[in-house]
Amino acid sequence: MDMHAVCMSSLSEAVMPQHLISTAELAARLGEPDLVVFDVRHHLSDNQAGRREFDAGHIPGAFFLDHERDLSASRTGHNGRHPLPRREDFAEVMSRRGVRPSSEVVAYDASGGTFAAHLWWMLRWLGHSNVQVLDGGWQAWVQAGYSVTQADTPLPVAGSEDWPVPGEPAVAVDEVVANLPVQRFTLLDARAANRYRGDVEPLDPVAGHIPGALNRPSHENLRADGCFKPPELLTQEFKALLAGRQAAEIVHQCGSGISACHNLLAMEIAGLEGSRLYAGSWSEWCADPDRPVAKG
Repeated sequence: MDMHAVCMSSLSEAVMPQHLISTAELAARLGEPDLVVFDVRHHLSDNQAGRREFDAGHIPGAFFLDHERDLSASRTGHNGRHPLPRREDFAEVMSRRGVRPSSEVVAYDASGGTFAAHLWWMLRWLGHSNVQVLDGGWQAWVQAGYSVTQADTPLPVAGSEDWPVPGEPAVAVDEVVANLPVQRFTLLDARAANRYRGDVEPLDPVAGHIPGALNRPSHENLRADGCFKPPELLTQEFKALLAGRQAAEIVHQCGSGISACHNLLAMEIAGLEGSRLYAGSWSEWCADPDRPVAKG
């Protein structure tokens, strides 16, 4: 059985969660005028790898977005490894590639949806909710035998869009600091367990986690085939972890605000709506030595 068949074996077309799209549906809809597809393959250890992979082959009509240049602001040494760009700058990036308020957007990567989920959240932050993540990503597309191209997608005629009011707000570091003594919300750290505990830290100068944070490594949202677990299973797992906390009481974080979006997306798939993102995450938090650090 190929990956596409495995992905769809327990998630039929009829029950595909609204935030996900199957390879079969995307293949059937390629070329629709209001559909914009983004390839956001990326490697934190090699920032050029995603572009090389895109040039070697991608879904026809897809645009490439670079997480370091297109989806992040400049680093100051205090604002994390992937600081959010200004809303107007991100809106311009989208508009230059044909995204309009009426567009349907699909994002895919080769990392189980980690980077695609980040773009999914950023569009919602912009105020554009009509966005889906390709379930199974690039691997599922190739395994299913759908067409691949090396051709560049021509940029559309640039336009100036009047985007709707801002969407989901990001949680700022000052809010996280103020929350420490009162715990009005609970942080959910999406990093691997050994990074959360502070056993290792391959990317940031300080190991550990923000005091009071829970841990849910984002890879736990996936099945072995790289597709998301069924909504019912995600609901069960998140409810067990949150132990009575409501979704609106949860703020997601990770190393730099990327994999945290995978947990946020998984909760939305599970029907647990209303959680938020601390975009600066651990890389911003640990840049200030006065902020407390927990281990274990």
